[in-house]
Amino acid sequence: MTKAFRLIASTGIHKGDRDYQQDQVALLSHPRFNGCVLGVVADGMGGRSGGRKASDQVMMTTRQLFERYSPDTDDAVALLRHIVQESHIVIRLTAISAEQEPHSTIAAFLINPRGDCHWVHAGDSRIYQFHGGRLVHRTSDHSYVQALVNRGELSEAEANNHPHSNILIGCLGSDSDPPISAHLIAQLQPGDILLACSDGVWHYFSPAELASVLESLTPREATEFLIDKARSRARGGGDNLSLIVVKIEALNEEKKQPQLPQQPWLSLSA
Repeated sequence: MTKAFRLIASTGIHKGDRDYQQDQVALLSHPRFNGCVLGVVADGMGGRSGGRKASDQVMMTTRQLFERYSPDTDDAVALLRHIVQESHIVIRLTAISAEQEPHSTIAAFLINPRGDCHWVHAGDSRIYQFHGGRLVHRTSDHSYVQALVNRGELSEAEANNHPHSNILIGCLGSDSDPPISAHLIAQLQPGDILLACSDGVWHYFSPAELASVLESLTPREATEFLIDKARSRARGGGDNLSLIVVKIEALNEEKKQPQLPQQPWLSLSA
């Protein structure tokens, strides 16, 4: 029998140090099925016109397909793959009239009412699962430096500071079909935390730092803190930032006051 739980969630978005916002983020509750939730982050690329058009298309496609989804009869992974494929096709069509080549990443997760959670991503926007202050799993970027890491030629730390860390080997809107990587959490448990975010957020934090912040703060506090801290660490050169935080709590769990961890870096100063 599935244990009853509730979701506590927040989204955050900021243009960072860029002149315009190309990221888009949404956390959608299904209009007909209580407890069915879909979160999506899209990092648009291709200039002011192209990038925003691409991420807008991801959001529009996601909303349309999710509204038609039934968790009782439809396949969750098929829905997520359809969102990626359909978004890619629409973005490719948009490129015909766009000022610049529109592209976008996508990181999307679907939580069904019975507690199973499905992920899909293309590009370098990420989804993380944390529990008990530790990283359980994260997506693997479709990027040049991640390929080097996978081959053992770079460490994760080296990849983060590599001069070509922004080069993608797959995304929506490119000439070839986007890579689609899927992941399943068979049953979410109280204490699980999901984070979906663009590279403008995750680039500035280790998994341990993310785990500490998300474990210690409410979702809203965590989104505000991570945006502020990422902007500080970017030192005037930061990208657009977007993120979704979802915490899973037992229904009978009493609300605890969040306590800040005692790490010296956990402050709003630079």
